[in-house]
Amino acid sequence: MMDRSPLPLAHEEPAVQPPDPADETLIRAKILIVDDDRRNLLAASEVIDQPGLDIVLADSPEEALRRTLREDFALILLDVQMPRMDGYEVAALIRSRPRSSRVPIVFLTAHNKDDIHIFRGYSAGAVDYVFKPIQPLILKSKVDIFVDLYRKTEEIKGKAAAEKRLLLENLRVRGEKLEAERALRRQEEHQTAVLRGLPIALYTASADAADRRLRFTSDSIARITGFPREAFAEGTLWESRLNPEDRDRALAALQGLGETGTVAIEYRWRNADGEERHILDQVVLNRGEDDAPAELFGVWFDVTERRELELSLLHASKLEAVGRLTGGIAHDFNNMLGIVIGNLDLLQRTLPPDEKAYRRIQHALDGAQRCAELTSRLLTFSRRSPLQPRVLEFESFMPGLIKLLERTLGERVSVTLALDEALPPVLVDHAQLEAALINLAVNARDAMPEGGRLDLTVRGRTDAPASGGAPAPLVDIAVTDTGTGMPPSVLARVFEPFFTTKEAGKGTGLGLSMVYGFVQQSGGTIAIDSVPDQGTTITITLPARLGEDAGLDDPAEAADAQAVTGDGRIVLVVEDDADVRQIAVSALEALAFRVIDAKDGEDALHTLESNPDVHLVFSDVNMPGAITGLELGRIIRCRWPDISVLLTSGYLREDQDPSEFDVLQKPYRTADLEAALSRIVPVRERYAH
Repeated sequence: MMDRSPLPLAHEEPAVQPPDPADETLIRAKILIVDDDRRNLLAASEVIDQPGLDIVLADSPEEALRRTLREDFALILLDVQMPRMDGYEVAALIRSRPRSSRVPIVFLTAHNKDDIHIFRGYSAGAVDYVFKPIQPLILKSKVDIFVDLYRKTEEIKGKAAAEKRLLLENLRVRGEKLEAERALRRQEEHQTAVLRGLPIALYTASADAADRRLRFTSDSIARITGFPREAFAEGTLWESRLNPEDRDRALAALQGLGETGTVAIEYRWRNADGEERHILDQVVLNRGEDDAPAELFGVWFDVTERRELELSLLHASKLEAVGRLTGGIAHDFNNMLGIVIGNLDLLQRTLPPDEKAYRRIQHALDGAQRCAELTSRLLTFSRRSPLQPRVLEFESFMPGLIKLLERTLGERVSVTLALDEALPPVLVDHAQLEAALINLAVNARDAMPEGGRLDLTVRGRTDAPASGGAPAPLVDIAVTDTGTGMPPSVLARVFEPFFTTKEAGKGTGLGLSMVYGFVQQSGGTIAIDSVPDQGTTITITLPARLGEDAGLDDPAEAADAQAVTGDGRIVLVVEDDADVRQIAVSALEALAFRVIDAKDGEDALHTLESNPDVHLVFSDVNMPGAITGLELGRIIRCRWPDISVLLTSGYLREDQDPSEFDVLQKPYRTADLEAALSRIVPVRERYAH
């Protein structure tokens, strides 16, 4: 039976004096009243309401349990008879939770007044009973007692916490003091060691401009300069070792100390071993009591390594700028070469091979091709050209390289070649491999200042994989010199960018790192073996290509393997340069294609929308406007997946990756275009049929 007896309202004065509302130190207490009858809740809240109390009402056992999970209470007034869950169960659950296990619970009941029920209530966790009908004075007095007990407890907790914080703060302050004392001792202990380890020297000198002797110098000055401390206290050692180009500037800066009070000078100073170092000299003028200059305090910083790094970075920036300029020039030059080669190629096809005009055109084509190769090397230098791997036959490649090296290295270096017979072909970029070997040969020549011998050895071998698979065919290209060799400390860093052992201005430190990157990009490895005063061997290892597909990587062979005929199929040529566009149109028309053209990416999209029967789009990569050739190709693959895409470019930016498309490098000949089409047209036909 539910306990529905309302709590009577009363206006009697309580036995306990209520707290003063103006007391700002009063600890607020929160009381939870639980009763399924809203009238009882309101009546009880009006009876116990007073300043400093927050009263929370819950009209169901579930709401009471949710409240105790989220909030802390000074007291819980709990009705015994409630639906779904009586007060005994609710009290037991409240006691079982760590957060609310110590909150006092007072039962409110109009029934169950016998000893058995009262004992059950105490067993469930109650600390007191208030029987209905309830006298307001009794309820208020009991609430005030528990609230006062709560506040006293919280006050004690607060004082304990404050004492704990004070103790911890004292411990922290004492710890910081001890740590500061230890740090000061460590600083005093390590200061001398730090000064010895750093390229820094302290000194004092006279403020008299005519007296350049140093009165005091730290021990590290001997390590930095090679001169003992005593040498600086005599004569004019400092001024005599200044670089003549820096002397006037340094002396003028020191003479102005009287006005500025401080100066920082950087100059070159010659050490005892004759090596010139870059010194940053920071000087402060100390004045006497009469404000007259009294003494100079100075610090020497050996900034030679920093200056060398700055010069290396400056040189790298210049290389980058030259690379960008070279790439832009090569791009325009490729377009012009494309016009020349394209017209000569088309003209040659109209003449019989035995005519003199045919041979002259062939000579012109050969010259244009050499120009194209030069442009390709410029792009390789500027790192704007992707690798163009083709099958390499060493029997034809190496003799031509040897002749080039003999002209490049001069008469004081003899060049020999040892070439295995029946070497397997490798798939590699010919121009990049040639540039890498020339780079290694030039480095070898620099290591043989009095001349010597350079041996190139090309051998085939097989390497059994660690996984136990089939042996992998490899080709080793070894470059051996009889030069000065390298010590282990240098050998460990030879492939690092900007690392060089050459004199300033005679090496960028990028050559071997570029060779290393090319070999890695080609799927190979590079190893170096060097012995001081005996010579160096650098071995490039490339994977060999075996099988029936090895020879099909050569564009000329691919073109011969499958001739291309347009048969009236439609090709869209997209090119911003009108002359280059016309050459492409003429070449494709000569292959029996129907050709339409567009000047940029946006024009091409409009053309495709009105010409759904386009078979192939042949587009330049770099064009003016918002749509580049790469973006055009991706749009076509998305909107017209049946249309094939062939790109062409004479220049690729660093942020452009055309690997998802077939790319024809400018300038190209008609045979190169046929070879590229032979890889694309059959694919289109398979889908068409």
